[in-house]
Amino acid sequence: MATNWKKFYTDKIRADLMKTHNFKNVMEVPTIEKVSINAGVGDATKDVKYIESMVNEITAITAQKPIMTQSKKAIAGFKLRENQNVGVKVTLRGKKMWNFIANFINVALPRTKDFKGFNKNSFDALGNCSIGVKEQIIFTEINYDHIKRIRGFDVTFVLSTNDKAIAKEVLVSIGLPFRK
Repeated sequence: MATNWKKFYTDKIRADLMKTHNFKNVMEVPTIEKVSINAGVGDATKDVKYIESMVNEITAITAQKPIMTQSKKAIAGFKLRENQNVGVKVTLRGKKMWNFIANFINVALPRTKDFKGFNKNSFDALGNCSIGVKEQIIFTEINYDHIKRIRGFDVTFVLSTNDKAIAKEVLVSIGLPFRK
């Protein structure tokens, strides 16, 4: 499935972008370099099993084991100690990235409740797009009976351009829906 999406991008989308923006070389056309997924697990301060379940869920969604992120300093009001595990993150490149994109667009987004498209202002100054997913259960890899709690996570698409308009055009052309 990933090879089909990458082939679709390299054959159709890249050719269309070269024509519309008058790029002279194929290497000038922006590409998706990586997809980063980040999930904060604030309940991990109470029970370590919450972060273990999130690691298992992100592993099932991405087919790659995430690393745990740790707190930088202790905050007594939140019962948080320094270097305590508080989240997970994973960076996808290559075939796993294209598999995730295909699964995200074709399977997960249609299962989202009351979905009207992503915010068109979700691009940063470097042309990267950050999207929030409210529930991990929209992915078919997650077994609803085994989850401990409904959680959300952030998905960031990192593109090789600094132009927000071209970055949005690339993401719309691969199938990400944005609100008008």
